[in-house]
Amino acid sequence: MDIAVLGLGLIGGSVLRALAGAGHAVLGYDADPATRATARTAAAKAPARARWQVTPTVRDAVAKAELVVIAVPLPAVEGVLIELGGTGYRGLVTDVTSVKGPVRELVERRLPRLAGFVGGHPMAGRETSGFASADADLFTGCSWVLCLEPEETSLPDFLHLAALFTGIGARVVPATAAEHDRAVAAVSHVPHLLASALAATAAADPLAGTLGAGSFRDGTRVAGTRPELVAAMCGGNAAAVGPALDAVLDALAGAREALDERDPIGSLTRWLAPGAAARAAWPPRPGKSLELPARSDALLRLGRAGGWITAVAEDRQTVTAVRPNS
Repeated sequence: MDIAVLGLGLIGGSVLRALAGAGHAVLGYDADPATRATARTAAAKAPARARWQVTPTVRDAVAKAELVVIAVPLPAVEGVLIELGGTGYRGLVTDVTSVKGPVRELVERRLPRLAGFVGGHPMAGRETSGFASADADLFTGCSWVLCLEPEETSLPDFLHLAALFTGIGARVVPATAAEHDRAVAAVSHVPHLLASALAATAAADPLAGTLGAGSFRDGTRVAGTRPELVAAMCGGNAAAVGPALDAVLDALAGAREALDERDPIGSLTRWLAPGAAARAAWPPRPGKSLELPARSDALLRLGRAGGWITAVAEDRQTVTAVRPNS
């Protein structure tokens, strides 16, 4: 395919590297001239069969593209959509933004109906950012949500992207935008807030900083993410993050109450047991591969059951899928 990637940070740069490595003709663009220069230098050092090009403008990047991947933070998405619409682009568009509902609304307002859209979000990342951190293998084994809105999303477009992203090693998870946003609030957005709170609280005590070891390191890893990126994804998903954060705060209140019990050790043991069991069962163990009809209802049932797509048949009539063992 001819593919344009707009935004060359960690995720966009990794998408560009992965797709180029898979043999696609990829053009990249970033609004930052320094990032474009870094990406050009890296392209010259890449193997000849896996090189990409970097363009000076959005128009140049999308001129021949069959697919455009929008890989910018949520606050920048609207501007990119406006610029993309101004080029007259008529192909397929996807994105990698960590919030799907707001992007869907922006696309409805800003993207001409001539272009198709399927929202996406690869559940992969690092606490570091920028093209220098990009990795072609970042998506190997990762869950890549593709939004499938009943009576709205083009199923052929969805399957086309599912084939593309499983081709670079991802596990494609079908979900609606609303389902995605509720799920990531719990497993991604709130953990960023908790990590930041823990890091900032511990920083007040120099001795604690010296004694911090594995549990502190692992619990605060994502606190190193750029604050503006975390603010954009959590604030952009405020309607889902609020209730998810409330649920965690209620749970922590239970731990606080347990500390005041006459038997705090026994009370805390009971409080800790559900979390220990949940963590021991994660990640879910995959069941046997199965073949499913490539229908929206069947694919959404797969995603709601925690399953994923591993391959799409060439005739687009079926998909190879996996459900977790119960």
